[in-house]
Amino acid sequence: MTEPWTFTGEPPAVGSSGGTVTLVQGSTFCISGGAGDIQPATTQGLFFRDTRFLSSFGLRLNGRPLQSLSAYVGDPFAAGFVARASPRPGRADSTLVAFRSRYVGRGLREDLVVRNFGEESVLCSIEVEVDVDFADLFEVKEGRVELVGERSLETGDARLVFGYHHCGTRRGTVLTCSGMAVAEHHLLVAEVEIEPQGAWSGCIGVAPIIDGAEVEPRYRCGRPVERAAPTERLQRWRRQMPTVSSAHPGLEAIVARSHADLGALRIFDPEFPDRAVVAAGAPWFMTLFGRDSLLTSWMALLVDPDLALGVVQTLARFQGDKVDAESEEEPGRILHEMRFGSAASLSLSGGHVYYGTADATPLFVMLLGELRRWGLASEQVDRLLPHVDRAMAWIEHYGDADGDGYVEYHKGSRRGLRNQGWKDSWDGVRAADGRLGQGPIALCEVQGYTYAAYVARAHFAEEAGDDEVAATYRDRAGALKEAFNRDFWLDDRQWFAMALDGDKRPLDALTSNMGHCLWTGIVDQDKADAVARHLLSPPMFTGWGVRTLATTMAGYNPISYHNGSVWPHDTAIVAAGLMRYGFVEEAHRLVLGLIDAAMAVGGRLPELFGGLDRSELPVPLGYPASCSPQAWAAASPLLLMRLLLRFEPWLPHGKLWLDPVVPAAIDRLRVGHIPLGGGRMSVEVDGDDVMVEGLPPGVELVREPRQPLSAEVPDRR
Repeated sequence: MTEPWTFTGEPPAVGSSGGTVTLVQGSTFCISGGAGDIQPATTQGLFFRDTRFLSSFGLRLNGRPLQSLSAYVGDPFAAGFVARASPRPGRADSTLVAFRSRYVGRGLREDLVVRNFGEESVLCSIEVEVDVDFADLFEVKEGRVELVGERSLETGDARLVFGYHHCGTRRGTVLTCSGMAVAEHHLLVAEVEIEPQGAWSGCIGVAPIIDGAEVEPRYRCGRPVERAAPTERLQRWRRQMPTVSSAHPGLEAIVARSHADLGALRIFDPEFPDRAVVAAGAPWFMTLFGRDSLLTSWMALLVDPDLALGVVQTLARFQGDKVDAESEEEPGRILHEMRFGSAASLSLSGGHVYYGTADATPLFVMLLGELRRWGLASEQVDRLLPHVDRAMAWIEHYGDADGDGYVEYHKGSRRGLRNQGWKDSWDGVRAADGRLGQGPIALCEVQGYTYAAYVARAHFAEEAGDDEVAATYRDRAGALKEAFNRDFWLDDRQWFAMALDGDKRPLDALTSNMGHCLWTGIVDQDKADAVARHLLSPPMFTGWGVRTLATTMAGYNPISYHNGSVWPHDTAIVAAGLMRYGFVEEAHRLVLGLIDAAMAVGGRLPELFGGLDRSELPVPLGYPASCSPQAWAAASPLLLMRLLLRFEPWLPHGKLWLDPVVPAAIDRLRVGHIPLGGGRMSVEVDGDDVMVEGLPPGVELVREPRQPLSAEVPDRR
């Protein structure tokens, strides 16, 4: 059996790529074919809370399947399908066309219209065949669905109720219809005569039942679509979107696509319905992941700092309290993943939680420190400071179990992840000769995140006037930085080891991980030039982005998950690290490469793409198991905008560092409606001219780049 925390399968993209359409709203998603049918015995279906509540949904006219004409996705949770009836024998054309308008959200609504474009009336039998298997998400994704448990089916005039009971789990699906009737088990039918140029219309609703309670769908037949909660939320989200204008032909569309995708990936806590977090990716990962959500919301600060606040508040709710070997929970640890499998209740707090990650805990502290710098919700951030100290205690006692000063991981559960950094595939951590790392493993980027967490905690203490605690964490940051640059640096190779293994031996593969170390500021200045040179070298840079593993390393494979592929979020973080250390030209090459990649694939960056060089293939090489949209890929263009502006607020110190460096290929750039200090501001760059509007009162504009954070707290003056 595949480990449940391991990425497998081939999730289709939101849209109509490859004849598959996926719609997403919160923890609901629906995968269908290009004509709108959900084909049985496939990975298609209507899913809610990690269970498939509709496994077959096929429309027939006069007993025959339809021929697809068009499919389009409007909002992320809405799509339209147009198909025609098969022509009668001896006829080239058909006069009957079906229009299907589908909306998903805690269920499904489908508006059906069949139009007759002929000159004669037509007798038409409209049939919809349905079925439900109540399969678990992972069973579907891995192709191992088995029909077990007790099943039932109740029928009425316009209602079908499917039931399921197995090992204490009770599920059900309610189908209701207007304009149709239940003809027999699994079949809805309307026998109609459609006049010339006339039309028939009907509506089908699908609602899940969990433990005897019917879930209220977001969209119900007969109610205005535009008043439904997902529609209103998305409209509000769109009104918040920063405006981007540029001389670049595709940049505005790429940023708009990123913003829309992040809107689609937001999920809301039932116990705090106004608190949004971001799911990792569609369709299989529409749930909260610690690392993914933290990095995504960091990258999206230029759009919506409230998203980051919702993420840290929610992760704090589920911060580890006890030692549990099976879930790898430990006191103070931030979760890796939440799942709502067959035993989960409707409440978010009933989800299954797995904690096996080494990086989410320091990233949690980092993000809270960044929220402080943005001056956001200071009282709410203050209330989370006890969670910061619990996270710091985890870093010191559980993260660094052997007391050597480094945060390490070691698989503690038989079902858990072998590798617990962002490259979490089984073979994603290795040496240059291909040797796989044996734990406990200390990843280089995790030490960078930990360093930044120490710095953030020192700043919190300094602002509270606690000089003793501030000094303690400044000292820890300084000691970690010194040790890291000694133990991880490979002097003969002039790059940082990917990790130290359980014997403290360097895993010396040339990887993208060290770019994250630039981003966090842990790299000594005298080593940064060599790091930058290697990251942009031909073995690492494809022209589209930075490879996860250099072509010169054993195990390089351009179509592997973590051993030679390109991940947009990884490249964007590397670019931010390069910019932080003053490597502007190098950062520009990565920024423009990612923008070109996005334009080449229709404006939406996928989770990852293959690592073939741009000189070998004129478009990014697709990866079959790539989520799209995927949260941190969607947020990557937003981070690129921030780093081009060199936009670094520190509102508690009354400063905003702003020193734009826009490449010639982008030329003029205006970013407006940026949320900061309770207001909205805009920055316009035209050559050497920089215009700023809406600077918060009392904030000094510092027209120079902010230097890498050291362990020292900057002067308030």
